Amino acid sequence: MHDTDAGGGLELAMSTFTTVRPRLFGIAYRMLGSVSEAEDIVQDTWLRWQSTDRTVVENPPAFLATITTRLAMNLAQSARSRHETYIGPWLPDPIDTTADPELGAERGEALEYAVLLLLEKLTPAERASYVLREAFDYPYELIADIVQSTVPGARKLVSRARQHLAAERRRPAPRPEHRRLLSAFLTAAQSGDVAVLERLFAADVVSYSDGGGVKLAARIPVIGRERVARFVAAFSSHFWTGVDLRWVEANGRPSVELSRDGVPFTIVAATTSESGIEQLLWLMNPAKLRPMAEAAS
Repeated sequence: MHDTDAGGGLELAMSTFTTVRPRLFGIAYRMLGSVSEAEDIVQDTWLRWQSTDRTVVENPPAFLATITTRLAMNLAQSARSRHETYIGPWLPDPIDTTADPELGAERGEALEYAVLLLLEKLTPAERASYVLREAFDYPYELIADIVQSTVPGARKLVSRARQHLAAERRRPAPRPEHRRLLSAFLTAAQSGDVAVLERLFAADVVSYSDGGGVKLAARIPVIGRERVARFVAAFSSHFWTGVDLRWVEANGRPSVELSRDGVPFTIVAATTSESGIEQLLWLMNPAKLRPMAEAAS
């Protein structure tokens, strides 16, 4: 074990780490879609940084990003199987992008729900390569080192990820149109107007409800314009009673927090395109709502 005070002292180590911490969290969150798992990985990275002989580390930010990404890749392997045994659909934790607009990124790529859900389908190496390149603009040489590949291999990983996302993702609606669609949806949902709901939805719309077995929520996705409209209308008479709506920024897109007696119980998010609402995302698991509520308090 190296002396934890090697390489200029623990104070310098902490200063270096604190500077890059938002980026490390941003990498881990994009890789895993979980606030608590990302925070655990960042903490683990700090512990490893403490016990590293820092005198031999030429590029601390790259070194720390490497540790974080590799830990996230390892966890992503087991996370997939955990998500498969999750009660009902698993959705990434909503994250307040106004509290930390860029989450340590050069740009806000790989934060929107549409992308995070597609990243779930990639291998950990593809996911890591895409996140490092598209969100943080890392050079291919560094990506190759981090994911333990060659430079051509890293380029191929990023290319495959881009192709997968392009094949499955429609162009997102502009921000004002996204908000208009979601606002119109909320109005129609509260009145149970099936005809209006159908007009707002893309033909192959999917409604996902993430209650994690804790909250009463649909345990399978509801698919198709007519079925989703009827599903939403079916609970319009009781679900919205006494509910306060607050617009929030979740994962870079306007979303709505629902609360009753001052207690948030659902975040309604959506992915939208020129075809209308593509995905309805009902985030109801209390553990997933907590980080957003804490950020607002």
